[in-house]
Order: sequence, then structure tokens, then C-alpha cells
Amino acid sequence: MSDQTHIYTMDAPVSHPPKRVVSLVPSVTESLFDLSLGDRLIAITDYCIHPVAGVAGLPRIGGTKNPDVARIIALKPDLVIANQEENRKEDVMALQAARIPVWVTFPKTVSDAINLLWNIMHVFDEPVMVPRIRLIEQTMDWVQGITKAHEEIVVRVFAPIWLDPLMTFNADTYIHDLLRVCGGTNVFAERDRVYPLKADLGQAAPYAADDPRAEGRDTRYPRVMMDEVIQAQPDVILLPSEPFEFNESHISLFANLDIPAAHKNRIHLVDGSLLTWHGTRLAYALNTFPTLFS
Repeated sequence: MSDQTHIYTMDAPVSHPPKRVVSLVPSVTESLFDLSLGDRLIAITDYCIHPVAGVAGLPRIGGTKNPDVARIIALKPDLVIANQEENRKEDVMALQAARIPVWVTFPKTVSDAINLLWNIMHVFDEPVMVPRIRLIEQTMDWVQGITKAHEEIVVRVFAPIWLDPLMTFNADTYIHDLLRVCGGTNVFAERDRVYPLKADLGQAAPYAADDPRAEGRDTRYPRVMMDEVIQAQPDVILLPSEPFEFNESHISLFANLDIPAAHKNRIHLVDGSLLTWHGTRLAYALNTFPTLFS
């Protein structure tokens, strides 16, 4: 994951509503269409796949990690929207060096994601979809109200994001907060990634806190072992379709473990975009995950 905290900006670096926009963030691309702003887009990434009809005719400028910076500059956009976690610092800085305004977003909670939608409406000066964002916000409040009313019921959730090595996420992530809002407790909330990577798997001693080799490393996505999953005793396991594409063949890897999720047949294949895509897709997540945790 990219280390870009020093260029993360809460507000868009533009003084007028942008008319020519490049999106380097698939979830933002979808959100712009959902907020009636899709006509402002002049280019998107190869991974911007929603909405299918909306993105079909738009130019592609490469992946989120390897965009064609020269081509973006040649398009002369009013604004490029990036994400600290999905895009590379060097690409953002190259665009900024060419005097292209770049809005580096980084929602880490559900509230952050909703605030980003409100900020988009404000920056683009397009209020037509205010009711839609308000409905998402009200849904979040309703779901959290239900969760709080049943806070004595702890539903322990494990959701891997990769298989080999087995990886998950801790409390400092958007996915964690989404599970929390929906009534799930992330079993690896307190588990930091340690370095070297062998140390994450218990095969070596970790670097000391003041070791330069550990400085600036992202610790939010630990590699874990199956033994740790068993020790965590999750009640529910979510197997997402992305970033790793879990499918039916992977269910048996966890169904054979001595854990409540296996004993009670609560291992679910889920649409990975509902876990990782902040933005308007949050509305679908808020209607999907609470039922899996009840």
C-alpha cells in the first residue's frame, strides 16, 4: 500500500467546479455517475467498471498503479481524483509537478466515505443528488442504531483479502469500520503487520520499532496463519470476490476448521466491491452485511 499521508487532502484543490475530470479511483468513478456527474469524466482507469453503460465509451489511461501520466497531462484535466491507498505517490507528484490539480482522497471510516460524497457535491456544485446521499446517511444511522441496540451480541468476523499468503485488515481501515457499523467485530482489529514479512508468519523476529527498515511501512494489512484464524474463533467468515477472487472451491479451506463459522455454516462468498469500494456503493453494503451478522 502506498505511503502518501503527506499529500492527502480533505478538500479538492480547485476554486471552480471542475468540468474535465480524470478518475483514478473505481469507486469514485461509479459515484460520479450515481451523482449525475459522469459527464464531467474525460478518462478513467482500466479498473473502473461501474456503471457498465456509463464507462463503456470513456478513454482508459491504464491501471490504478500504472496510469499513463503523460497522457493524463495531455488531456489537460481540471482535476484528477486519486486515492492514497490505491494510487502511487510518484504518479500523484508527477501530475502535481505538471500543475494538474490532484485531489487525493482517503476515507478510512464509513462516515469519511459519506463526507467525501458530500464534498464531491459541494466541489462540483451539483445538488441534484443530495437526497440520495442523505438516504445513504440515514441508512447508516439506522443500521448503527440497530447495532447499538444489540451491542451485547458480539458477532466475530474474519474476512481475508488474499489467500497465499492469507491476509486481512486491522482497525485502521475502511473495511473494519464498515463491518463495525453493520454489527460485526473484526477478529483481527488489533493485529498489526510486522516486518520482515516472515515475522508476520511467526518465522522470524520482527524489526524493532526504531529500526529504519520498518519506518513508514503500512501495518494495516497483516498476513495471518490458519492457526491464528482458529484461535480467533470467528462466528462468520466473508470470502470476497476481490482483491483476491475467492470462490466455491475455497470454502472448504475454512469449513474444515474447528471454528463457529464452520460449525454453523456461516461462511459466505460476497461481492468484494461491497467491502472495499467506498462511495455510493456503500448503500448496497449497508443493506447486505447486517443480515449476514444477525
